[in-house]
Amino acid sequence: MSKVNKSRRPTKFRIALIDHYTHQQLASVKISKTGLFIAIVTIVVAFSAVIYSVIAFTPVREFIPGYPDAHSKRAAIHNAMRIDSLETVIYRWELYSENLRRVVEGREPLKIDSLISARQKASATKEELAQFALKDSLLRKQVKEEEQFDISERNKRNLPIDGLLFFTPLKGVISQGYDPAMHPYVDITAPSGSVVKATLDGTVIYDGWSDEDGYTIQIQHDGDIISIYKHNEKLLKKTGDKVSAGMPVALVGNTGSLSTGDHLHFELWHKGETVDPTKYISF
Repeated sequence: MSKVNKSRRPTKFRIALIDHYTHQQLASVKISKTGLFIAIVTIVVAFSAVIYSVIAFTPVREFIPGYPDAHSKRAAIHNAMRIDSLETVIYRWELYSENLRRVVEGREPLKIDSLISARQKASATKEELAQFALKDSLLRKQVKEEEQFDISERNKRNLPIDGLLFFTPLKGVISQGYDPAMHPYVDITAPSGSVVKATLDGTVIYDGWSDEDGYTIQIQHDGDIISIYKHNEKLLKKTGDKVSAGMPVALVGNTGSLSTGDHLHFELWHKGETVDPTKYISF
């Protein structure tokens, strides 16, 4: 009896649509086992495609926990830009520290081009990193010993001006640029009372008044560099004061007969000669 039942197992099916009240057959579809399997797979795939499209191309995706919204994407882009800026600042400090290390060791400072090309090469090996760490430790020990007995000669050695990090003394508009013959300095316009800041660490060597230049302050920096700030409304430092880069030293004004409006007259001298400040400073 069981053998007969097994031989009569259905291999084809009929799906019918029947009216509930009249029992009239409205439609019917014949389907095999293979066709039923294909239909189920097709329905599952179509349903998955619809769900994916809704999530991928509509705002519904923002309601999914952990999915980044527009604000998160903007924050990520902003953070990426900040990281890029920080990498630039770190690279500039690497240039400064490398040149400082070479000068302290009595070697020639590196050029900017050479450091850029070095960054393009392969990263240092473990042995090279170990050597760098050893040299850094020896340098720190040497500087500490020299400072302990005040025998360091770093003030007698001149750092290359290209390797220095200048602080912007005043953010404004350059009304008249640098000309080595007719105008060996720059004029930066800014509202009266704006803070003028020291461009490098140094010592104030002059503060005073003159009929032509008004209130003027001069700062001596390492490397035989002098910065001069004229036509100020007020001076905040006196001769002999130690200043650091970015420290307020004066307020923008319009003093002196040579001034025709609120601005800062800024001069930068290196080894007794004027240099173009815009080559080293972004105003």
